[in-house]
Amino acid sequence: MMRGQWRRLVAASGLALVLAATACGNSNDDNGGSSTGGGESTDNGFKIGILLPESKTTRYETFDKPYMEAKIKELCAKCEILYQNADQDSSKQQSQAEAMLTQGAKVLILDPVDASAAATIVNSAKGQNVPVVSYDRLAKGPIAYYVSFDNKKVGQLQGQSLLDALKAGGDPKRADIVMINGSPTDPNAADFKAGAHSVLDGQVNIGKEFDTPDWSPDKAQQEMEQAITALGKDKIIGVYAANDGTAGGAIAAMKGGGFTSPFPPVTGQDAELAAIQRIVAGEQYMTVYKAIKPEAEIAAAMAVAAATGQAYSGETTTTVNNGTADVTSVLLTPVVVKKDTIMDTVVKDGFYKVDQICTSQFASACAAAGIK
Repeated sequence: MMRGQWRRLVAASGLALVLAATACGNSNDDNGGSSTGGGESTDNGFKIGILLPESKTTRYETFDKPYMEAKIKELCAKCEILYQNADQDSSKQQSQAEAMLTQGAKVLILDPVDASAAATIVNSAKGQNVPVVSYDRLAKGPIAYYVSFDNKKVGQLQGQSLLDALKAGGDPKRADIVMINGSPTDPNAADFKAGAHSVLDGQVNIGKEFDTPDWSPDKAQQEMEQAITALGKDKIIGVYAANDGTAGGAIAAMKGGGFTSPFPPVTGQDAELAAIQRIVAGEQYMTVYKAIKPEAEIAAAMAVAAATGQAYSGETTTTVNNGTADVTSVLLTPVVVKKDTIMDTVVKDGFYKVDQICTSQFASACAAAGIK
């Protein structure tokens, strides 16, 4: 998503909330029984709870949280933000949510650690007439809204990029690939996995496949070490890694296992700074850039709309069924980033500055890649 699209998206979200604020009192019951607040006013302010899942992935504290907070303050200057990170512990997240409800939160933005377990949070909130916006990961239960990316498309982009790289080197079945998927408790991980398999199945030999608890880079490194031991380093020609953290773990295992440059192509996701630098250095093949700023700002707009009883209408919506209802949702478009598109994606959008990427360690690689 380019900068111009961001501006249009953000402007549309802001306009929708301005219009909504002038029409207080309308009830939104379009989400199959979803809880809506309906009695709050942006003039007086109210409490908004933000519940994020973990900090091992750098995006949440660095990008999601500050973007969300800034947009909430823009839309509701007197609103008070309650924030907690669950550190990948679903029980802890439930306790955090209950504490926010006790403190009087009128709406929750929830990125669930465990989508199924999160139904307890959602149902508890509904019982207190507090709407829940499901953020990035689709929670179970009667949620009001959902904003994320087309997650099967993410997996398809990863799988196609890997397949293209393998074909460029010859027969993609000439040896094995390793698949390091995300957390089994994250519904997004299942979508990434399904999308990747839809491209790779029948086209490559999958030598080993793992689901990585908690998206842990350390566990991903252990999984890759197991794969190297089982298959042999000379028999591995590619790695599907579901995000940049697991990619980093896999690459660390390859370095420790005697792989030398050029490494087999490794996929990723989230466009973490370390991953962009690995791409520049030729260690990681690609990542998927998901523009977090519009995602976070849409979540903020949805939350304010839900708490004030308005229907979110800032961006084109679709419906996604979470097992409880067809939920009004916004699904944004993911973008592939490779070495030759870094300037046209994460740099052009202002996600990173060149000097952040091209530190002294990566200066020569940046120059060779035309990143300046």
